Amino acid sequence: NPDRCIDCGECIRVCPHNAKKAVCEKLSAMDKFKWKIALPAPSLYGQFDNLEDVDYVLDGLLKIGFDDVFEVSAAAELVSAYTRLYLKTEGVKKPAISSACPVVIRLIGLRFPSLTDNIIHMLPPMEIAAKLARKKAKREHPELSDEEIGVCFISPCPAKVSYVKNGFAGYKSQVDTVVSINDIYFQLIAKMQPKADVKSLSNSGMIGIGWASTGGEATAIFNESYLAADGIENVIRVLDQVENGNIPSLEFIELNACSGGCVGGVMTMQNPFIAKARLQTLRRYLPVSQNFLSKEESYIPESYIFNEIPTYHPISRLSDSMAESMRMMADIQKLRDTLPGIDCGACGAPNCRAFAEDSVRNRSCGAKCPLYKEGDGK
Repeated sequence: NPDRCIDCGECIRVCPHNAKKAVCEKLSAMDKFKWKIALPAPSLYGQFDNLEDVDYVLDGLLKIGFDDVFEVSAAAELVSAYTRLYLKTEGVKKPAISSACPVVIRLIGLRFPSLTDNIIHMLPPMEIAAKLARKKAKREHPELSDEEIGVCFISPCPAKVSYVKNGFAGYKSQVDTVVSINDIYFQLIAKMQPKADVKSLSNSGMIGIGWASTGGEATAIFNESYLAADGIENVIRVLDQVENGNIPSLEFIELNACSGGCVGGVMTMQNPFIAKARLQTLRRYLPVSQNFLSKEESYIPESYIFNEIPTYHPISRLSDSMAESMRMMADIQKLRDTLPGIDCGACGAPNCRAFAEDSVRNRSCGAKCPLYKEGDGK
Protein backbone atom coordinates (compact mmCIF):
# COMPACT_ATOMS: atom_id res chain seq x y z
CA ASN A 1 0.00 0.00 0.00
CA PRO A 2 1.76 3.20 -1.15
CA ASP A 3 -0.15 5.22 1.46
CA ARG A 4 1.40 3.19 4.28
CA CYS A 5 4.75 2.00 2.94
CA ILE A 6 7.71 3.97 4.31
CA ASP A 7 10.32 2.08 2.24
CA CYS A 8 12.02 0.62 5.30
CA GLY A 9 12.81 -2.65 3.50
CA GLU A 10 11.67 -4.73 6.46
CA CYS A 11 9.47 -6.90 4.22
CA ILE A 12 12.54 -7.77 2.13
CA ARG A 13 14.56 -8.54 5.22
CA VAL A 14 12.06 -10.86 6.93
CA CYS A 15 10.63 -12.77 3.94
CA PRO A 16 11.72 -16.40 4.52
CA HIS A 17 11.60 -17.22 0.80
CA ASN A 18 13.46 -14.12 -0.45
CA ALA A 19 10.42 -13.43 -2.63
CA LYS A 20 10.67 -9.65 -2.28
CA LYS A 21 13.42 -7.56 -3.84
CA ALA A 22 14.14 -3.85 -4.06
CA VAL A 23 13.71 -2.45 -7.57
CA CYS A 24 16.34 0.01 -8.68
CA GLU A 25 18.12 0.98 -11.88
CA LYS A 26 21.12 -0.72 -13.44
CA LEU A 27 24.46 0.94 -14.05
CA SER A 28 23.64 1.09 -17.77
CA ALA A 29 21.11 3.84 -16.97
CA MET A 30 24.10 6.21 -16.78
CA ASP A 31 25.11 5.59 -20.41
CA LYS A 32 22.95 8.48 -21.65
CA PHE A 33 25.10 11.04 -19.81
CA LYS A 34 28.33 12.49 -21.19
CA TRP A 35 29.93 13.06 -17.76
CA LYS A 36 29.17 10.41 -15.15
CA ILE A 37 29.72 11.05 -11.43
CA ALA A 38 29.57 8.36 -8.74
CA LEU A 39 28.41 9.15 -5.21
CA PRO A 40 29.52 6.18 -3.05
CA ALA A 41 27.73 5.82 0.29
CA PRO A 42 30.12 5.43 3.27
CA SER A 43 28.68 1.95 3.87
CA LEU A 44 30.21 0.81 0.55
CA TYR A 45 33.68 0.80 2.11
CA GLY A 46 32.64 -1.78 4.70
CA GLN A 47 31.81 -4.36 2.03
CA PHE A 48 35.43 -5.24 1.25
CA ASP A 49 37.70 -7.43 3.35
CA ASN A 50 41.18 -6.17 4.27
CA LEU A 51 40.58 -2.76 2.68
CA GLU A 52 43.44 -0.52 3.76
CA ASP A 53 42.70 2.56 1.67
CA VAL A 54 39.43 4.04 0.43
CA ASP A 55 41.23 5.12 -2.74
CA TYR A 56 41.18 1.53 -4.03
CA VAL A 57 37.36 1.63 -4.03
CA LEU A 58 37.22 5.08 -5.63
CA ASP A 59 39.74 4.04 -8.29
CA GLY A 60 37.62 0.95 -8.99
CA LEU A 61 34.56 3.15 -9.57
CA LEU A 62 36.47 5.10 -12.21
CA LYS A 63 37.47 1.84 -13.89
CA ILE A 64 33.89 0.58 -14.19
CA GLY A 65 32.86 3.62 -16.21
CA PHE A 66 32.54 6.73 -14.05
CA ASP A 67 34.37 9.94 -14.98
CA ASP A 68 34.51 11.35 -11.47
CA VAL A 69 33.79 10.35 -7.88
CA PHE A 70 32.46 12.52 -5.06
CA GLU A 71 32.28 10.90 -1.64
CA VAL A 72 29.01 11.18 0.27
CA SER A 73 31.14 10.90 3.42
CA ALA A 74 32.75 14.25 2.53
CA ALA A 75 29.30 15.88 2.38
CA ALA A 76 28.41 14.12 5.66
CA GLU A 77 31.26 15.97 7.38
CA LEU A 78 29.80 19.27 6.19
CA VAL A 79 26.34 18.23 7.42
CA SER A 80 27.84 17.44 10.83
CA ALA A 81 29.43 20.88 10.96
CA TYR A 82 26.17 22.58 9.96
CA THR A 83 24.27 20.52 12.54
CA ARG A 84 26.57 21.85 15.26
CA LEU A 85 25.69 25.36 14.09
CA TYR A 86 21.98 24.51 13.99
CA LEU A 87 21.91 23.22 17.57
CA LYS A 88 23.35 26.54 18.77
CA THR A 89 20.61 28.54 17.03
CA GLU A 90 18.06 30.31 19.22
CA GLY A 91 14.55 28.90 19.15
CA VAL A 92 15.42 25.46 17.80
CA LYS A 93 12.96 22.86 19.06
CA LYS A 94 14.74 20.14 21.04
CA PRO A 95 15.44 17.34 20.73
CA ALA A 96 16.45 17.97 17.13
CA ILE A 97 15.85 14.88 14.97
CA SER A 98 18.22 14.08 12.11
CA SER A 99 16.76 14.26 8.59
CA ALA A 100 19.39 11.90 7.11
CA CYS A 101 17.19 8.77 6.98
CA PRO A 102 14.22 9.23 4.59
CA VAL A 103 12.39 6.32 6.24
CA VAL A 104 12.33 8.14 9.57
CA ILE A 105 11.09 11.37 7.97
CA ARG A 106 8.23 9.54 6.26
CA LEU A 107 7.43 7.62 9.45
CA ILE A 108 7.18 10.85 11.43
CA GLY A 109 4.95 12.41 8.77
CA LEU A 110 2.56 9.43 8.84
CA ARG A 111 2.54 8.37 12.47
CA PHE A 112 4.12 11.09 14.63
CA PRO A 113 2.97 14.41 13.12
CA SER A 114 3.48 16.23 16.44
CA LEU A 115 7.26 15.74 16.01
CA THR A 116 7.61 17.31 12.54
CA ASP A 117 8.87 20.58 14.05
CA ASN A 118 11.74 18.68 15.67
CA ILE A 119 13.15 17.56 12.31
CA ILE A 120 16.28 19.40 11.19
CA HIS A 121 15.34 21.08 7.90
CA MET A 122 18.61 20.17 6.20
CA LEU A 123 19.11 18.06 3.10
CA PRO A 124 20.80 14.67 3.66
CA PRO A 125 24.48 14.17 2.71
CA MET A 126 23.53 12.42 -0.54
CA GLU A 127 21.80 15.56 -1.84
CA ILE A 128 24.52 17.95 -0.72
CA ALA A 129 27.14 15.67 -2.31
CA ALA A 130 25.14 15.73 -5.57
CA LYS A 131 25.00 19.54 -5.51
CA LEU A 132 28.73 19.86 -4.84
CA ALA A 133 29.60 17.24 -7.46
CA ARG A 134 27.59 19.07 -10.12
CA LYS A 135 29.18 22.37 -9.14
CA LYS A 136 32.66 20.83 -9.39
CA ALA A 137 31.90 19.31 -12.80
CA LYS A 138 30.65 22.66 -14.16
CA ARG A 139 33.72 24.43 -12.79
CA GLU A 140 36.21 21.96 -14.28
CA HIS A 141 34.27 21.36 -17.51
CA PRO A 142 32.35 24.54 -18.38
CA GLU A 143 31.54 23.13 -21.82
CA LEU A 144 29.15 20.61 -20.23
CA SER A 145 25.45 21.40 -19.95
CA ASP A 146 23.37 20.38 -16.92
CA GLU A 147 21.68 17.65 -18.98
CA GLU A 148 25.04 16.11 -19.91
CA ILE A 149 26.08 15.63 -16.27
CA GLY A 150 24.75 12.48 -14.63
CA VAL A 151 24.96 11.79 -10.90
CA CYS A 152 24.64 8.22 -9.63
CA PHE A 153 24.23 7.35 -5.96
CA ILE A 154 25.43 3.91 -4.88
CA SER A 155 22.87 3.03 -2.24
CA PRO A 156 22.61 0.53 0.61
CA CYS A 157 18.82 0.83 0.95
CA PRO A 158 15.62 1.13 -1.13
CA ALA A 159 14.46 4.28 0.68
CA LYS A 160 17.02 6.34 -1.23
CA VAL A 161 15.67 4.94 -4.51
CA SER A 162 12.15 6.08 -3.61
CA TYR A 163 13.52 9.43 -2.41
CA VAL A 164 15.17 10.13 -5.77
CA LYS A 165 12.25 8.88 -7.91
CA ASN A 166 9.45 10.59 -6.01
CA GLY A 167 11.19 13.63 -4.55
CA PHE A 168 10.91 14.71 -0.96
CA ALA A 169 8.62 17.33 0.57
CA GLY A 170 8.43 19.26 -2.69
CA TYR A 171 12.18 19.03 -3.32
CA LYS A 172 13.42 17.46 -6.58
CA SER A 173 16.53 15.37 -6.10
CA GLN A 174 19.82 16.35 -7.75
CA VAL A 175 20.63 12.64 -8.18
CA ASP A 176 19.73 11.12 -11.55
CA THR A 177 20.20 7.41 -10.90
CA VAL A 178 20.41 5.12 -7.87
CA VAL A 179 22.09 1.73 -8.13
CA SER A 180 22.39 -0.76 -5.31
CA ILE A 181 25.65 -1.79 -3.69
CA ASN A 182 24.94 -5.45 -4.39
CA ASP A 183 24.40 -4.71 -8.10
CA ILE A 184 27.86 -3.23 -8.68
CA TYR A 185 29.77 -5.16 -6.01
CA PHE A 186 31.22 -7.86 -8.28
CA GLN A 187 32.01 -5.41 -11.10
CA LEU A 188 33.82 -3.23 -8.61
CA ILE A 189 35.78 -5.95 -6.85
CA ALA A 190 36.99 -7.26 -10.23
CA LYS A 191 38.52 -3.85 -11.03
CA MET A 192 40.00 -3.08 -7.62
CA GLN A 193 43.76 -3.65 -7.42
CA PRO A 194 45.03 -3.78 -3.83
CA LYS A 195 48.69 -2.83 -3.37
CA ALA A 196 48.71 -1.06 -6.76
CA ASP A 197 49.61 2.61 -7.01
CA VAL A 198 46.37 4.58 -7.23
CA LYS A 199 45.67 8.28 -7.40
CA SER A 200 44.71 9.94 -4.11
CA LEU A 201 40.99 10.62 -4.46
CA SER A 202 39.56 10.37 -0.95
CA ASN A 203 38.55 13.58 0.77
CA SER A 204 36.87 12.44 3.98
CA GLY A 205 37.92 11.38 7.46
CA MET A 206 36.72 9.49 10.50
CA ILE A 207 33.58 11.60 10.90
CA GLY A 208 32.32 11.10 7.34
CA ILE A 209 32.92 7.36 7.18
CA GLY A 210 31.49 6.99 10.68
CA TRP A 211 28.07 7.98 9.31
CA ALA A 212 27.77 4.47 7.85
CA SER A 213 26.93 2.95 11.23
CA THR A 214 24.70 3.90 14.13
CA GLY A 215 26.10 6.63 16.36
CA GLY A 216 28.49 8.01 13.76
CA GLU A 217 26.35 11.05 13.00
CA ALA A 218 25.47 11.70 16.65
CA THR A 219 29.05 11.57 17.96
CA ALA A 220 30.11 14.02 15.24
CA ILE A 221 28.08 16.85 16.80
CA PHE A 222 30.49 16.86 19.79
CA ASN A 223 27.63 16.97 22.28
CA GLU A 224 27.06 14.30 24.90
CA SER A 225 23.31 14.96 25.11
CA TYR A 226 22.24 12.69 22.27
CA LEU A 227 20.46 9.42 21.53
CA ALA A 228 21.19 7.06 18.63
CA ALA A 229 18.87 4.17 17.75
CA ASP A 230 18.62 1.74 14.84
CA GLY A 231 16.11 -0.84 13.62
CA ILE A 232 12.59 0.22 12.66
CA GLU A 233 10.97 -1.23 15.80
CA ASN A 234 13.43 0.60 18.06
CA VAL A 235 12.93 3.80 16.07
CA ILE A 236 9.15 3.59 16.58
CA ARG A 237 9.65 2.91 20.29
CA VAL A 238 11.92 5.95 20.67
CA LEU A 239 9.56 8.25 18.78
CA ASP A 240 6.65 7.01 20.91
CA GLN A 241 8.54 7.91 24.07
CA VAL A 242 9.64 11.30 22.73
CA GLU A 243 6.05 12.12 21.76
CA ASN A 244 4.82 11.09 25.21
CA GLY A 245 7.53 13.09 26.96
CA ASN A 246 9.07 10.00 28.56
CA ILE A 247 12.64 10.68 27.37
CA PRO A 248 14.79 13.08 29.40
CA SER A 249 16.07 16.32 27.92
CA LEU A 250 18.20 15.69 24.83
CA GLU A 251 19.84 17.92 22.25
CA PHE A 252 19.94 15.54 19.29
CA ILE A 253 18.42 12.25 18.13
CA GLU A 254 19.88 10.08 15.39
CA LEU A 255 17.52 7.40 14.05
CA ASN A 256 18.29 4.74 11.44
CA ALA A 257 15.63 2.38 10.12
CA CYS A 258 18.19 -0.30 9.26
CA SER A 259 19.74 -2.41 12.00
CA GLY A 260 23.27 -1.22 12.63
CA GLY A 261 22.76 1.89 10.53
CA CYS A 262 23.25 2.16 6.76
CA VAL A 263 25.61 -0.84 6.81
CA GLY A 264 22.47 -2.89 7.59
CA GLY A 265 20.62 -1.84 4.43
CA VAL A 266 18.95 -4.61 2.44
CA MET A 267 20.91 -3.71 -0.71
CA THR A 268 24.33 -4.36 0.82
CA MET A 269 26.41 -7.53 0.48
CA GLN A 270 27.96 -8.09 3.89
CA ASN A 271 26.73 -8.81 7.41
CA PRO A 272 26.26 -5.36 9.01
CA PHE A 273 28.31 -6.22 12.07
CA ILE A 274 31.24 -7.41 9.96
CA ALA A 275 30.97 -4.29 7.80
CA LYS A 276 30.93 -2.08 10.90
CA ALA A 277 34.06 -3.79 12.27
CA ARG A 278 35.84 -3.24 8.95
CA LEU A 279 34.92 0.45 8.97
CA GLN A 280 36.25 0.84 12.50
CA THR A 281 39.59 -0.59 11.35
CA LEU A 282 39.60 1.65 8.27
CA ARG A 283 38.80 4.80 10.27
CA ARG A 284 41.69 4.22 12.64
CA TYR A 285 44.23 5.62 10.18
CA LEU A 286 42.20 8.58 8.94
CA PRO A 287 42.18 12.21 10.08
CA VAL A 288 39.17 13.26 12.15
CA SER A 289 37.72 15.30 9.29
CA GLN A 290 38.80 16.76 5.97
CA ASN A 291 35.87 19.10 5.40
CA PHE A 292 35.38 22.24 7.46
CA LEU A 293 33.29 25.39 7.43
CA SER A 294 34.97 28.73 6.89
CA LYS A 295 35.04 31.22 9.75
CA GLU A 296 32.55 33.37 7.86
CA GLU A 297 29.93 30.61 7.73
CA SER A 298 27.58 31.11 10.66
CA TYR A 299 24.39 29.67 9.17
CA ILE A 300 23.21 26.84 6.92
CA PRO A 301 23.14 27.89 3.23
CA GLU A 302 19.63 28.38 1.88
CA SER A 303 20.26 25.82 -0.88
CA TYR A 304 20.90 23.12 1.75
CA ILE A 305 17.53 23.61 3.46
CA PHE A 306 14.14 22.12 2.61
CA ASN A 307 11.21 24.26 3.67
CA GLU A 308 8.37 21.75 3.46
CA ILE A 309 7.86 18.88 5.88
CA PRO A 310 5.80 15.77 5.00
CA THR A 311 2.23 16.44 6.05
CA TYR A 312 0.11 14.07 8.10
CA HIS A 313 -2.43 11.96 6.26
CA PRO A 314 -4.91 9.85 8.28
CA ILE A 315 -4.03 6.50 6.71
CA SER A 316 -6.38 4.51 8.97
CA ARG A 317 -9.51 6.37 7.85
CA LEU A 318 -11.65 4.17 5.59
CA SER A 319 -13.66 7.03 4.11
CA ASP A 320 -14.18 10.77 4.47
CA SER A 321 -17.78 10.03 5.41
CA MET A 322 -18.38 8.80 8.96
CA ALA A 323 -21.42 6.75 7.89
CA GLU A 324 -19.50 5.13 5.04
CA SER A 325 -16.57 4.37 7.36
CA MET A 326 -18.90 2.66 9.83
CA ARG A 327 -20.47 0.58 7.06
CA MET A 328 -17.06 -0.47 5.72
CA MET A 329 -15.86 -1.32 9.23
CA ALA A 330 -18.87 -3.61 9.70
CA ASP A 331 -18.22 -5.28 6.33
CA ILE A 332 -14.56 -5.81 7.21
CA GLN A 333 -15.45 -7.42 10.52
CA LYS A 334 -18.10 -9.60 8.88
CA LEU A 335 -15.63 -10.87 6.27
CA ARG A 336 -12.89 -11.22 8.88
CA ASP A 337 -15.10 -13.54 10.95
CA THR A 338 -15.43 -15.94 7.99
CA LEU A 339 -11.67 -16.22 7.39
CA PRO A 340 -9.51 -18.91 9.04
CA GLY A 341 -7.50 -16.37 11.04
CA ILE A 342 -4.15 -18.14 10.69
CA ASP A 343 -2.48 -15.21 8.89
CA CYS A 344 -0.71 -17.53 6.42
CA GLY A 345 -0.21 -14.83 3.77
CA ALA A 346 -1.17 -17.18 0.91
CA CYS A 347 -3.57 -14.56 -0.45
CA GLY A 348 -0.81 -11.96 -0.68
CA ALA A 349 -1.94 -9.90 2.31
CA PRO A 350 0.16 -9.92 5.50
CA ASN A 351 -2.77 -11.13 7.63
CA CYS A 352 -6.48 -11.93 7.50
CA ARG A 353 -7.49 -8.50 8.79
CA ALA A 354 -5.54 -6.78 6.02
CA PHE A 355 -7.07 -9.10 3.39
CA ALA A 356 -10.58 -8.27 4.64
CA GLU A 357 -9.86 -4.54 4.48
CA ASP A 358 -8.34 -4.80 0.99
CA SER A 359 -11.39 -6.74 -0.21
CA VAL A 360 -13.87 -4.20 1.15
CA ARG A 361 -11.81 -1.36 -0.35
CA ASN A 362 -11.63 -3.22 -3.69
CA ARG A 363 -7.84 -3.31 -3.51
CA SER A 364 -7.38 -7.07 -3.44
CA CYS A 365 -7.00 -7.34 -7.26
CA GLY A 366 -9.31 -10.36 -7.28
CA ALA A 367 -7.26 -12.33 -4.74
CA LYS A 368 -9.13 -14.94 -2.71
CA CYS A 369 -8.39 -16.88 0.44
CA PRO A 370 -7.35 -20.39 -0.73
CA LEU A 371 -8.44 -21.87 2.60
CA TYR A 372 -11.93 -20.36 2.55
CA LYS A 373 -14.67 -22.16 0.62
CA GLU A 374 -17.51 -19.83 -0.23
CA GLY A 375 -20.87 -21.14 0.88
CA ASP A 376 -19.91 -23.28 3.85
CA GLY A 377 -17.70 -20.67 5.57
CA LYS A 378 -14.84 -23.11 6.00
